Amino acid sequence: MTGIGETYLSAFAVFLRATTPQIGLLASVPPLLASLVQLLSAWLGHVTGHRRAIILAGASLQAFAWLPIIVLPLVFRDYAVPMLIGSVILYHGGAHLTLPQWTSLLGDIVPERKRGRFFSQRTGRIAATTFASLIVGGAVLHLMTERGETLIGFIVLFVIAAIARLVSIYHLSCMHDQPRQVAPMQLPAAREWWQRIRHSNAIRFSVFFALMQFAVAIASPFFTVYMLRDLNYSYLQFMANTGMAIFAQFLTLAQWGRISDVFGNRRILAVTGLFIPLMPLLWVFSTNFWYLLAIQALSGFSWAGFTLSASNFLYDLIAPHRRTTYIAAHNVLAAGGVFCGAILGGFLGAVFPVDYALFGAHYHWLSPLYGVFIVSMLARGAVALLLIPRLREVRQVRPITTAQVIFRVTRMNALAGVIFDIVGTKPRKQDRKAD
Repeated sequence: MTGIGETYLSAFAVFLRATTPQIGLLASVPPLLASLVQLLSAWLGHVTGHRRAIILAGASLQAFAWLPIIVLPLVFRDYAVPMLIGSVILYHGGAHLTLPQWTSLLGDIVPERKRGRFFSQRTGRIAATTFASLIVGGAVLHLMTERGETLIGFIVLFVIAAIARLVSIYHLSCMHDQPRQVAPMQLPAAREWWQRIRHSNAIRFSVFFALMQFAVAIASPFFTVYMLRDLNYSYLQFMANTGMAIFAQFLTLAQWGRISDVFGNRRILAVTGLFIPLMPLLWVFSTNFWYLLAIQALSGFSWAGFTLSASNFLYDLIAPHRRTTYIAAHNVLAAGGVFCGAILGGFLGAVFPVDYALFGAHYHWLSPLYGVFIVSMLARGAVALLLIPRLREVRQVRPITTAQVIFRVTRMNALAGVIFDIVGTKPRKQDRKAD
């Protein structure tokens, strides 16, 4: 569903002649509004005492949301982009209804000492499937565009995405859920909030994550616009560029997972925090197709570690009985960051000029989005520099330097992987108390 459907939603919007600000709205408004559904999900989990039923309801809503995504922009052609945005809100609403309960369920199922490797293997398989379906989607769009039937190509992709989600619902229905493990909805008293903000490692992490999402979203929704509109990429080239990042994640996730289990998540956040700010800036230097593929490979390497460690860090920080409510609030805050970042990026992309005069010299940029990329780079760097040093590892883990992390990820071999598996399964001291 993600590889053949969701990945191509922005491309579909560009096909419908969406403007840069409209692309920003597509990337920001649906996640923000849908994230509020997570609070409803947390409440339902507390009231019903069951997680699987809520997960199935959200997954079903997400599957059937593909119907209005396909139909409404075609029926209301004069309002195609606003209708698409409204339909995607419904799609994300289903996903966010599922997310807190799904995260809580996995937190109970997966043993703490194996989380890094389990989630890296799971995410690796997802990346492989996403990569394969992304290729299929790009090929379908390319062939249909050659025949002058691009719209039919998008419809085929979105129908396949809906069917894939329906199949996944069956497998979700087979999962076991113990009602006694459902996290109750617990919110601290008003007088406790200030103390939590000052001293809670979990809240510091949520603030860092939301601000990083804000900084990333300034640029991330507009790479599709840049490739399809400014570089005139074919759908095959767009597929290759997007797929390269997913392929790089697949290659490095296992290494990141082993490092997470043995050496903790904070060090991974620190290492990837060095690379992530550079990603949008590197897009400015060249339009060469192979150069941008290499940039995407580096991006996939960085985001694989960041995403995995950020997800695992949540499990480390939050006690099980508070997990559902906290994750719902955490994701709402992150969605707010995405909304603000994408709106800012859309505005800047619409007002930035392409001709500059600096120190008496005149410069011409291919796209006003170059300015957006630079602003995103500066914001990412500021967040990483100011907030990552304030995060604290809560598990008892082995020390490792930044250089050693990079070496282990880029130079991992089969023997080293076996050693990591052996070391990572040794009993460790009792973990520190979670927030």
